[in-house]
Amino acid sequence: MRLESKVALISGGARGMGAVEARMFAQEGAKVVIGDMLVDEGRQVEAEIIELGGECAFVYLDVTDESSWQDAVAATVTRFGKLDILVNNAGIARINTVEDTTSEEWDLVMDINAKGVFLGTKSAIPELRKVGGGSIVNISSIAGLTGGRTSSYAASKGAVRLLSKSTAIQYASEGIRCNSVHPGVIETPMTSPMMLNTKEGREMNEARHPMRRIGQPEDIAYGVLFLASDESSFMTGSELVIDGGLTAQ
Repeated sequence: MRLESKVALISGGARGMGAVEARMFAQEGAKVVIGDMLVDEGRQVEAEIIELGGECAFVYLDVTDESSWQDAVAATVTRFGKLDILVNNAGIARINTVEDTTSEEWDLVMDINAKGVFLGTKSAIPELRKVGGGSIVNISSIAGLTGGRTSSYAASKGAVRLLSKSTAIQYASEGIRCNSVHPGVIETPMTSPMMLNTKEGREMNEARHPMRRIGQPEDIAYGVLFLASDESSFMTGSELVIDGGLTAQ
């Protein structure tokens, strides 16, 4: 198993990409903690993993709150004895131009997408240090590479990209790796209502990708699994783009 004996904390693990990552990690031998504000959904994923023979625990996590992160990390260590992997997966999207973006929207997106990753990373590093190193995987976006009609979202995901590099440089000597993942359009509860809820919208987004399809959460989860595992032991500060060729155009 690719994550045997590893302990992972995944933010935003109650649905979408995070839930698929949690299930995949458990299948590969990891003990998984799901951190999310969606209690019912999170406990459902927890129950599904346990029913299939995996080890999983749900914890309430508000990624914008430092004390909530500290509690989630402490709960992970109390339950499973250590922390080897952090996946900063939680995020939201808003698609607006600069002029159409309100101050409130900007703050909300930056708080969850950028500050949340910073606080998670800060809270996890002391525990990763205790086990001699580990892997931090931050979910950014192709918007963090190319911008586009997504002012607050692109800015937040660009911040995640560069925070990942900064973290990688600062902690490489301690065996703590940090990489970012940059998905294209992925079919999740977050993106579907905005981009894929009409036949025209789906066809337009399929056509944007040279592979002519929308990405699925599993497409991203396999990349996250690779970065979380020891298979990527010589990778840190890297950007893993999984976008059906969209940014290659």
